[in-house]
Amino acid sequence: MSHDCQAGTCSSKETRESFLEKPNQMSKIKKVIGIASGKGGVGKSFVTGMLAVSLNKKGYKTGILDADITGPSIPKMFGISQKVHASELGIFPEKTKNGINIMSINLILEKEDDPVIWRGPILAGTVKQFWTDVMWGELDFLFIDLPPGTGDVPLTVFQSIPLDGIIIVTSPQELVSLIVKKAYNMAASMNIPVLGTVENMSYLKCPDCSKEIKLFGESKIEETAKSLNIPLLDRIPIEPEIASLADKGIFEELKSNYLDNTVKTIEEKFIKK
Repeated sequence: MSHDCQAGTCSSKETRESFLEKPNQMSKIKKVIGIASGKGGVGKSFVTGMLAVSLNKKGYKTGILDADITGPSIPKMFGISQKVHASELGIFPEKTKNGINIMSINLILEKEDDPVIWRGPILAGTVKQFWTDVMWGELDFLFIDLPPGTGDVPLTVFQSIPLDGIIIVTSPQELVSLIVKKAYNMAASMNIPVLGTVENMSYLKCPDCSKEIKLFGESKIEETAKSLNIPLLDRIPIEPEIASLADKGIFEELKSNYLDNTVKTIEEKFIKK
């Protein structure tokens, strides 16, 4: 039987491994975790940033590869505006105040508000270079903030970078089932483990009575996660303080513990024996 992998949907482990790129020689990365979603606007960057900050506070060396080339937000969240430098060995990532390594297209562009009007192959090639050309150094965890959907860039990441797993971020709208299943099915087709799902904007807590107000109605995430046999890791409420920290570029001051179970799951799977 012929085996056609031209569309990039080949499910064999051997075929995926044949596409994998080697990291920069100055990179020693233990685990790589992608943060994905089936649609935009669900808070992937928030979850990516929270995980990097939370694990960094626990003593792990963390980094963020911002693969959302046309809509980068990671540098702004961490207050990084200076441009990256390079040597003959590769590109130096920028560091946050607490030592989280960051690489994003906004650290290369002349102006951070310059639009990235590139076609798919150039976008995908840029993300690949963030893996092969950036000197990440020694990291326990590299988190990849993926663009939404299942297009060229997510496909390039799934094929070219040795992901140890992905976390799917979603929100409580009725479309949740479709959103999660798209991301799940793409990961499954590439033989990449799904560590679980995180629901963002799950509820709003009343400041007066502490009642949970579900602005988007009753969530369907539990039944969706159960149908796919993946864990619902955490629920994040709508909290103005989180957005404010990101807007001010001081995301590392985040003190919330909304992703405690996700962090615990990562530690148990990859660190603790």
